[in-house]
Amino acid sequence: AFHDPTPGFEHTLIARRIDFWSGELFLLRNGELVRVETPDSAEENLHREWLTVELREEWDTGEGIFPAGALLGIRFDDFLAGSRDFEVLYEPTPTTSLAGQAWTRNHLVLTILDNVTSRVEILTPGDGEWRRTPVTGLDAVGTVNVMAVDDLDSDEVWLTTESFTTPTTLHLAEVMADGSLSRPEPLKAMPSFFDSSGLVAEQHFVTSKDGTRVPYFLVRRSDMAFDSSTPTLLYAYGGFEISLTPSYSPALGAAWLERGGAFALANIRGGGEYGPAWHQAALKENRPRAYEDLAAVARDLVARGVSIPRRLGVQGGSNGGLLTGNMLVSYPDLFGAVVIQVPLLDMRRYSHLLAGASWMAEYGDPDVPEEWEFIRTFSPYHLVDPAREYPPVLIMTSTRDDRVHPGHARKMAALLLEHGKDVTYFENIEGGHGGAANNEQAAHMSALAYTFLWERLGA
Repeated sequence: AFHDPTPGFEHTLIARRIDFWSGELFLLRNGELVRVETPDSAEENLHREWLTVELREEWDTGEGIFPAGALLGIRFDDFLAGSRDFEVLYEPTPTTSLAGQAWTRNHLVLTILDNVTSRVEILTPGDGEWRRTPVTGLDAVGTVNVMAVDDLDSDEVWLTTESFTTPTTLHLAEVMADGSLSRPEPLKAMPSFFDSSGLVAEQHFVTSKDGTRVPYFLVRRSDMAFDSSTPTLLYAYGGFEISLTPSYSPALGAAWLERGGAFALANIRGGGEYGPAWHQAALKENRPRAYEDLAAVARDLVARGVSIPRRLGVQGGSNGGLLTGNMLVSYPDLFGAVVIQVPLLDMRRYSHLLAGASWMAEYGDPDVPEEWEFIRTFSPYHLVDPAREYPPVLIMTSTRDDRVHPGHARKMAALLLEHGKDVTYFENIEGGHGGAANNEQAAHMSALAYTFLWERLGA
């Protein structure tokens, strides 16, 4: 339950989650619950007189058909009275998706990913069509997040910006009456933790097994020789509609990039980089599409002369640990070292361990025989082949992980060791799903991972 205290627009709302991707919203009115009749998979937001609805699936309202990924707006009172005459505030394209929305007192600020790079657009409601004003001058390969300072009384916004080579910086700006944004004023920045001079960040695209075009970022030294000699770390996630965008990582910079390593960030299916369809393309029986995408990126790094398999490492955690677990057992020839952190690995048991049942909408239910048939094709624990050669692997977990049970990591390490594979295992006794309880522990675990990779990739 939650309450909107905006004077003149007070509402009390009740939300009920059905599964990870669906729920119901009710308005408490005169002591009764009134269903807000939007799709179960939609995300609703109320601001003053306006209701916005972000769609994850196509919606036929009877007055129009709206695509998945769209953002719709309507006056809330009109909606409750039965109108479905929505204004389309954002409609996805093949290269764009909605990354965020933030109301100020009088404007709606949208953050849009355009080929995984942020751009910002300001919408101003009116009696007719909403006015749109693009914001210019943002970093070409960077990430922008926008949040209102006070959506009740102010049109000021906080902007945070960052890139692979630029620390996170907080700015203050104001949306003007005409919908334009004042020049952002830098207020505070994270310190620089590594020397980024000589580093370049670029974006590439590769074709996956089924013909899908997949983007990835590459951060490297500008004078890097394309002679396949560079130790390269590949990172991805590929799940739960989570987008991986350019970000500033002090540990990565100090422990990897400064030492001459290259870093690749893959935007594979399962994420949200291109909206709900990009995520849904790797759900359940289609989960292997995410792994095919990452394999395609790995091969492209070799084809470009950046690295070779014995100098190419891959790292991921949580759902990304399931990803790298699958890279280990299904694509071992592509990598010289694998880091698997706080992972899901035994997909036969995952739904019975800790929070696992909440992820069946993502992976499927292994207790349903026909669903286990496809789940077993991406369950790393069940795909271990004693006769197959695997690259060295570092498996890391936390005793107190209350989201993904440490049993996943323990069982996988034990099985691989039983068959004589090269396994390094570390279990922190604190830290929950983050794997570390404080900065000192986080630094220690990062150092373990980067040292393992640097040594095993022949650097």
